[in-house]
Amino acid sequence: MQASQRPMEKVEQYYSPYYVFNNNSNDTSSSGTQFSFQSQNEQFFTLDSLPAAGYVIYDSPPAVSVSSNWSPFSPQYSQSTISDQHHSSDNTYGSPLSGCSGVDGVLSEMANKLLGPESDIDDSSSCSFNDVVSEPSSLTKWNRVLEIASSLDVKELLLACAEAVSDAYFPAAEVLMNVLEQKVSISGEPMQRLSAYMLEGIRARLFSSGSIIYKKLKCKEPTNSELLSYMQVLYHICPYYKFAYTSANVVIDEAMTNENRIHIIDFQIAQGSQWMFLIQSLARRPGGPPSVRITGVDDSQSAHARGGGLQLVGEKLAKVAESCRVPFEFNAAAISGSEVELENLYIRHGEALAVNFPYILHHMPDESVSTVNHRDRLLRLVKSLSPKIVTLVEQESNTNTAAFIPRFRETLDYYTAMFESIDAGRPRDDKQRISAEEHCVARDVVNIIACEGADRVERHELFGKWSMRLKMAGFTPCPLSQSVGEAINDMLKDYSSNYRIAENKGALYLGWKNRALATTSAWR
Repeated sequence: MQASQRPMEKVEQYYSPYYVFNNNSNDTSSSGTQFSFQSQNEQFFTLDSLPAAGYVIYDSPPAVSVSSNWSPFSPQYSQSTISDQHHSSDNTYGSPLSGCSGVDGVLSEMANKLLGPESDIDDSSSCSFNDVVSEPSSLTKWNRVLEIASSLDVKELLLACAEAVSDAYFPAAEVLMNVLEQKVSISGEPMQRLSAYMLEGIRARLFSSGSIIYKKLKCKEPTNSELLSYMQVLYHICPYYKFAYTSANVVIDEAMTNENRIHIIDFQIAQGSQWMFLIQSLARRPGGPPSVRITGVDDSQSAHARGGGLQLVGEKLAKVAESCRVPFEFNAAAISGSEVELENLYIRHGEALAVNFPYILHHMPDESVSTVNHRDRLLRLVKSLSPKIVTLVEQESNTNTAAFIPRFRETLDYYTAMFESIDAGRPRDDKQRISAEEHCVARDVVNIIACEGADRVERHELFGKWSMRLKMAGFTPCPLSQSVGEAINDMLKDYSSNYRIAENKGALYLGWKNRALATTSAWR
């Protein structure tokens, strides 16, 4: 999903969640770190009892077991070696990554099927599918895979397809994709639905058409009314959008308590609905409301879905401000975030500045894509403005510099969790849900799997890496108050109890079952 390019009508911007990995900012592997929620009668460390770890849990029904300082939800593991991980029974969306290089357990099971119980190959020392299935030639190996293809489940088939494409063994990839095609369904179980979209990504990569397909999908957007309808569907069944705007609003409101002139720069304003709630909150301030000026950064994709330019956002917010008697001004910056320069931000002396980055920075190309490195350039630009507060909300994922196979596994793990969470909100055969997934998720899956270089715009990083970038730009973390967690907890009452929140090292994590999906943090 493209958070920076898809708005919401009447509600918040469009976001997508990701799961937590080893929160080591220097790690570029896709070694997954998991939530480890356990039942209350088991013996474990809770976030409340873990000594001097600085973790906080907010009224989550099950407690969280933590044995690593890298993530609030992770079992114990090494930075260089991922230990075998055991998950709670509610982790129904796939096998954990394990082994010396994060090889999925499914591939080991495939090796057993291929080689049989009497094989003298030592699986425990293998670090890749090619090593596990060690045969005299690739032809022999893939012939064996094809022999059992019809008996593999969709996850095994997806992983085998990815390996075949990575090996450039296209005949095997074609056969496996044909088998997989018979087992996927956009109206089936979460794994079947996700597999349908991942299959398209594999096929696009195989035929080197990822960029072409991605660009065609961008050109063939649904009409604005249709797109907004899809956004509404996802908004009502998932809390990811509310997580972003609720946390940012509380942080900004608290930071601006004593300010009479406030300037907010939103780097993905979309419909601007987030600020309606903040304006209403500021209107209730004792002694009268402050004057508020909002600069909205936008792009053509949001304008398409909105059905018009940024003036529509300004007019809507102006009406809300007028009804609340809040002095208000709106500035339009109709430009992609990566192209923003100082002159686009309308800075004025004497205003307290707040900057909001809602699931947008991961779309900025960094040093791995361009020597310009807009990701860090933009952070340095914002720091030079001396903002009073900066809010950052991002997916907790590692798809930026990861190679194809680790990135593929990570995408599979994350999206399975996300599709499960979507599944909990609507019936399996709901046509609106199907359309929303197709139009708001499929394009991102294709982009992550099939595209490389500048064409791959879905480049997420872990909170640890974002933290490092912000600190290098001169920012310092701003601890989140208890009010932020309470506001998110209150919001989550309208959703499945499988959504959890926890705090670690100043960031608030939103998770589904035992997997973190997104983080929110504040900086100054």
